[in-house]
Amino acid sequence: MQPDGTEILATAHEMAEAARAAILPHFRSQTLSEDNKLAGGYDPVTEADRAAERAMRAVLADRRPQDAVLGEEYGAQAGESGLTWVLDPIDGTRGFVSGTPTWGVLIGLTDGDRVLMGMVDQPYTGERFWGGFGEARMTGPQGDRPLAAREETPGGLAGAILFTTFPEVGSPTEAEAFRSVAEQVKLTRYGMDCYAYALLAAGQVDLVIEAGLNSYDIQGPLGVIEAAGGIVTDWRGGPALQGGRVLAAANPAIHRAALDILAAFPE
Repeated sequence: MQPDGTEILATAHEMAEAARAAILPHFRSQTLSEDNKLAGGYDPVTEADRAAERAMRAVLADRRPQDAVLGEEYGAQAGESGLTWVLDPIDGTRGFVSGTPTWGVLIGLTDGDRVLMGMVDQPYTGERFWGGFGEARMTGPQGDRPLAAREETPGGLAGAILFTTFPEVGSPTEAEAFRSVAEQVKLTRYGMDCYAYALLAAGQVDLVIEAGLNSYDIQGPLGVIEAAGGIVTDWRGGPALQGGRVLAAANPAIHRAALDILAAFPE
């Protein structure tokens, strides 16, 4: 049975508001501290991450206690409805600790086979992008408007704008695959975290290519992009719900052009 879209969206908006309230006191704070989750690298987590996820889980406990939850910071919580909320309280914590406004709160709802609703919220700029149940919209300083990915990319890859977070992307093979696309596009930009997916849904860019993602990194953006008419797959054209190598594209033609290059590289 299809869940009540009005209730789902109202819950997601309440969660995003709760996360904003938990995060903003920490952003650009001189007293912000962080922990590193990697022994041999750098993967920061802050109290803002934890506080935001706790705040969102509290909303779900009140409004949707029958649903399961999967969050980056506090793991999985079982449910009985067949629906799972997938949460990344701050996607782009490196950007967050650096003071850039490219991070965001990611909220997705899945039935296990597909994402029913996705949301990307940027508390500092006051922008929120969401999609699902027949709507794709954003709100921000310039008001409320529909979201629509670019229906075509004039010039194909030669006219495309491509985003990714890390210049190295992933493994050496994955980085080489990315560069094979990047060398053919008009413009490549780095370090945009989840904001890149929001801009694709808003019709500003054509491609986002990433690797090494988790499910909570992609399910929120996936829901927004698909509702806005875009496409999100893995590098072979298959489902991207579980993360890994992800290709997000504004339209079928530019998706095919990038996929033909990426798919030539080994797993």
